[in-house]
Amino acid sequence: MPEKLVEVVNLSKSYQSAKKGLFRKSRIPVLRNVDLQIAPGEILGLVGESGSGKSTLGKAVLKLIDADEGDIVFDGQNLGGLTTSQLRARRKDMQIIFQDPYASLDPRKTVRAALSEALETHGLYTGDAQEPRLEALMKMVGLSAEFLGRLPHEFSGGQRQRIGIARALAVEPRFIVADEAVSALDVSIQAQVLNLLADLRRDTGVAMLFISHDLSVVRFISDRVMVLYLGRVMEVGPANDVHFAPAHPYTAALVSAEPSLKPKGERIGLKGEIPSPMNPPSGCVFRSRCPFAIGACDEKIPELRLIGQGRYKACIRDDILKGAE
Repeated sequence: MPEKLVEVVNLSKSYQSAKKGLFRKSRIPVLRNVDLQIAPGEILGLVGESGSGKSTLGKAVLKLIDADEGDIVFDGQNLGGLTTSQLRARRKDMQIIFQDPYASLDPRKTVRAALSEALETHGLYTGDAQEPRLEALMKMVGLSAEFLGRLPHEFSGGQRQRIGIARALAVEPRFIVADEAVSALDVSIQAQVLNLLADLRRDTGVAMLFISHDLSVVRFISDRVMVLYLGRVMEVGPANDVHFAPAHPYTAALVSAEPSLKPKGERIGLKGEIPSPMNPPSGCVFRSRCPFAIGACDEKIPELRLIGQGRYKACIRDDILKGAE
């Protein structure tokens, strides 16, 4: 088992509902008993439909939101026991790239001001060392140093996302959460940003939690993939194995949803929409949409179990995908 840089144990998170119940406001469960591990320099892809809890998990790992239960351990240190000042110091090692490159940058600040703010917050590259660092960051993400004096509205979406990546890299983090970092970009720009992230991982050794709803994008950049559905982990394994030989019917359905020349009848279709987290199905949360569900699926929540080298799935059946191949 590789050394763990990030470890999440039994993490659960719920939000307060705006609607009042009979005696009190009810809570909406978003994540349920999630475990994950990320090794130094590893990219773990997190995939699932909208509403599965991906972004909530990413923010919880960084302690941008507080979990209801569970432990978040970074480099052997439990983040739950840190004071506000200790957590602030730790944030140098943990950064985030947001989904929307238009909303994540202050429209009143130049690129130089945005990048300098990150450095000054953590006391890095002060004085005469700052400008060379800013120029190096721009070069690192494929932009000219001449752009440092420009405002965000003077850039395209892809360029803005590169600036967001430069800001995340400014403080030399060891771990980055990339939250749908390419979903707002055109397909051609997506490929450029994905290649950039892969190159940065190779050059800096930074670990990542790469969040996306697109399994093919996740496979391209990730070492391992975790599949999330309605707040529960469905499958975990090496990226190519999960994509080309999915073990869980939900993963197989995600693969089937990708553009393909296969006839529609050969694909695995899902019934309806993802259920409300306020009223999830009993037993397996995926059973209400699963084409292979049996009566036992509504009786017990399936545990995530080892099914092969580095591969795990949460499903009570072992035979369901053989006939669907």
